[in-house]
Amino acid sequence: MIDLALLRDNPEIVRRSQAARGNDQSTVDVALEADRSRRAALVAFEELRAEQNAFGKQVAKAPKEEKAALVAQAKDLAERVKQAQHAANEAAEAASVALARIENVVIDGVPAGGEADFVELRRVGDVPAFDFEPRDHLELGEMLGAIDMERGAKVSGARFYFLRGIGARLEIALMNLALDKALQNGFVPLITPTLVRPEIMQGTGFLGEHADEVYHLDKDDDLYLVGTSEVALAGYHKDEIVDLADGALRYAGWSTCYRREAGSHGKDTRGIIRVHQFNKLEMFVYTTAEDAEAEHLRLVALQEEMLTSLGLAYRVIDVAAGDLGSSAARKYDIEAWVPTQGAFRELTSTSNCTTFQARRLDVRYRPTVDAADAAQGTAKTQHVATLNGTLATTRWIVALLETHQQADGSVRVPEILRPYLGGLDVIRPLTEGRAAR
Repeated sequence: MIDLALLRDNPEIVRRSQAARGNDQSTVDVALEADRSRRAALVAFEELRAEQNAFGKQVAKAPKEEKAALVAQAKDLAERVKQAQHAANEAAEAASVALARIENVVIDGVPAGGEADFVELRRVGDVPAFDFEPRDHLELGEMLGAIDMERGAKVSGARFYFLRGIGARLEIALMNLALDKALQNGFVPLITPTLVRPEIMQGTGFLGEHADEVYHLDKDDDLYLVGTSEVALAGYHKDEIVDLADGALRYAGWSTCYRREAGSHGKDTRGIIRVHQFNKLEMFVYTTAEDAEAEHLRLVALQEEMLTSLGLAYRVIDVAAGDLGSSAARKYDIEAWVPTQGAFRELTSTSNCTTFQARRLDVRYRPTVDAADAAQGTAKTQHVATLNGTLATTRWIVALLETHQQADGSVRVPEILRPYLGGLDVIRPLTEGRAAR
């Protein structure tokens, strides 16, 4: 939810943000009017309730012969109070609906437009060149006995797969490398729930226009399968006042993630680029609004360190406003080079959600104040800023296999990963008999 004070005092900023996202600017005026109606209805209800309380005292003190008439008036007043409360509740609901149509206000400098309007910030690493025809990750994965799409489809349907043998070990190695990186940088590891309540999914902004991407267990459960541990991590401190006196709270959430990939029919159907289930280690940070942009750059730096250490060529892009998602005020994607596609493909995203998610989930902190403010009781809690960013995920296997492949179908293991694979330096194809197992 956006800051109501910003909406009331600087609606033009919100209009510009909506325009940059490609959204209807009239949503701002609708929200302002709904907010005014809500406040007016609340004032009317509170005035009537105060009148009712005062009248009740008058009735109690009245002479016996006057009470019958006064009681009748009291009943009429009670009915008016009831109607006013109903009107206030309806106005509050209408205001909530109107405000929900306004997405987070984008940060100055975020490019306007849609998916194709990103700004490339930098390229890092050398795009691999081969003196042979490179194989794609699925062909390599099958030769190595690492990926089994056929049996994944047999068991669960399209876009499911098995990672087997070295494929399973490679994913675990990647995740453990990322976990060590997170621990070295002050993140607390969490293995998070993958089913969450509707209010948590709603609070993080995943039940908006992309709700069709989310798996929902309805009927008796009414729970959602998460597409990222960001959801559970954002809900971790719901309705709490957190302590930021010693700096930001940083978590690394390890979870399996689920996405329906609705609307992606025909896209990336080969291999494990776009699948329904995958594993991910997600960084999540609670900090102050003032420190959020610096923290955002810190998360990107950690992602770049990971990709550089794995020998992957990549680029960093500043995602355009219309492709941010409702909660993000700015998002940087890092895309690695995939040789057989001749293109950069997204491996990580990191978003600054400012106070948008925290307002919905009511996560606050107490700012450091001087003695005078403390004595006067003027120090109020404020909403935290939240940030999230990928540190490793299953899709990285695609870029790793294709980038480090050799002519015979073997794959060089990046040096940094070798300790996590028992010292293995080259992954070699299986023989035909072993591959059939």
